[in-house]
Amino acid sequence: MTTSGKPYLTGKYRHNLDDKNRVTIPSAWRSLFDKETTFLAIPNPGGYVTVLPPVEADKLYDKFAEVPLSDVEAQDEISAFMASTQAFKFDSQGRIALVESLFHHAELKGPKEEVVLVGGFNKFNLYSPARWAIAEQKSTPSSQGNVMRRFGI
Repeated sequence: MTTSGKPYLTGKYRHNLDDKNRVTIPSAWRSLFDKETTFLAIPNPGGYVTVLPPVEADKLYDKFAEVPLSDVEAQDEISAFMASTQAFKFDSQGRIALVESLFHHAELKGPKEEVVLVGGFNKFNLYSPARWAIAEQKSTPSSQGNVMRRFGI
């Protein structure tokens, strides 16, 4: 599927949290990466969690590295943001357990509750079912067309 060597994270999956609040990442996505790959989970301002593979996390790293230490306001914001992120690897069964701050940011409910995993092409997102329903309602053929035109697609 990926002839360019870039992983295409596509599709939508619904998985339930286990008793330890872990969610299984779809095998179609896990198979795109080495078992020892480290991902970065970040709070998305839209109220869900975005998971960045290394190549995308590296872009964020490079941007943050450019911020001068003398820009105290930006450094404080970067620190606050990074304090709410999580670096992780999938466990042997392809699961992840989010830290509490990310878990609550995405309004995930707890054991046995559903999580919606949505591919974002170069990343993937974890939504509560309620938040995903809102996102789905906002997206129409017309709005999708507008975004495509905005980016010249």
